[in-house]
Amino acid sequence: MSLALPVQAEPEAPMYWRRRFRGEIDQARVVRAFARHLPAGFAALDDVLLVLNELMVNAVRHTRSGEDGGHFIVEISQNARVVLVSVTDEGGSSIPAACPAHGAGGDDLWESGRGLLTVEALTACWSWTGDATGRTVHASFPAHR
Repeated sequence: MSLALPVQAEPEAPMYWRRRFRGEIDQARVVRAFARHLPAGFAALDDVLLVLNELMVNAVRHTRSGEDGGHFIVEISQNARVVLVSVTDEGGSSIPAACPAHGAGGDDLWESGRGLLTVEALTACWSWTGDATGRTVHASFPAHR
């Protein structure tokens, strides 16, 4: 006769998801579908989806991830304090930088860099690591607002 002993579950166990995507703009829809059902009970899920969209579009438009056969990787982790999203690309000549709302010379029609302003506005913080051969952009959200 075997005796089953109860095992106390960790109340806020960390969760982690990772997936590789083709380096094509049409993957934005697939990335959002992947992430939509992840961080369980996370109130700012819409912000996470928007930030992931911005980061993956940047990876496809501004790095080798968008070239033929390219790819990028999306990672999402959640613990009791934070939800962290990361997008890893195949590198390129530019570096991720949020640009002012007005472009060079005060040109209001300048578009490049505005997506990272959105990332900056919606996250607790964002950063990037890597070099021209591959970079990862990280964005964090407090788990409870």
